[in-house]
Amino acid sequence: MSLKERVYSVLVVSSSKAFDEALLALLPESSYNPVHTAASVSAAKRAFSERAFDYVIINSPLPDDAGIRFAIDICGSSEAVALLMVRTEFYAEIYDKVAEYGVFTLPKPTSKPMLAAALGWMASARERLRQSGKKTLSIEEKMKEIRLVNRAKWLLISELKMDEPGAHRYIEKQAMDRCVTRRAVAEEIIKTYS
Repeated sequence: MSLKERVYSVLVVSSSKAFDEALLALLPESSYNPVHTAASVSAAKRAFSERAFDYVIINSPLPDDAGIRFAIDICGSSEAVALLMVRTEFYAEIYDKVAEYGVFTLPKPTSKPMLAAALGWMASARERLRQSGKKTLSIEEKMKEIRLVNRAKWLLISELKMDEPGAHRYIEKQAMDRCVTRRAVAEEIIKTYS
């Protein structure tokens, strides 16, 4: 699926109605859906705890906080991509604080083309995080399979008095002969002997 076909969920954190309206005009429903808004960091935290978002766009400052810590926390604890929009005079200082955590930063006021470019960068970052998440899951699944197979081998060793290489060969042969995974064979052995 290409980036143009993806649909991203967005949380806009801003206390400015004018900013919200201008930003929503750049977020067509065909590419960005749903789009939620929050007027404060505390409201944004509640929204984020209720559902996951692909993008979090923060118009700093907010009534209860600047949003810097929230942006850092989002990038550190989820696969969401955060964009922090800050006043030009604070841009360099805030950029230095948040860049190492993966938070995108834009000075404001900004132009529509610059914001559109930032949304493109966010899409690239989100897809990279999505791919990384898939790799992590596949590694975790592989580790789980290894643990199951090892547990099954130890059951074969203790219950059927096989040696470790023999138990390993038994599981491998059963999987090949029956055209099933080693995991399936291991689960059957565990079920039988536990």
